[in-house]
Amino acid sequence: MSISAINVRNQFRGTIKEIIEGPVVSEVDVQTAAGLVVTSVITTRSVKELNLTVGKEVVALVKSTEVSIATL
Repeated sequence: MSISAINVRNQFRGTIKEIIEGPVVSEVDVQTAAGLVVTSVITTRSVKELNLTVGKEVVALVKSTEVSIATL
């Protein structure tokens, strides 16, 4: 499968830094070129189907209707 176009504007290219695998859901940390880490929580089945491994280059796609800010 290849994607020729996508409407998600917030795209972060990076490398998988860590995968914390659970029985149903897993956390996937993506280290971006800017030094930020984007964490995705996806099904463990998807981790396996996408053959995600530490060191693999991926694109994190972020689509949200709300971004909240809190003061410290």
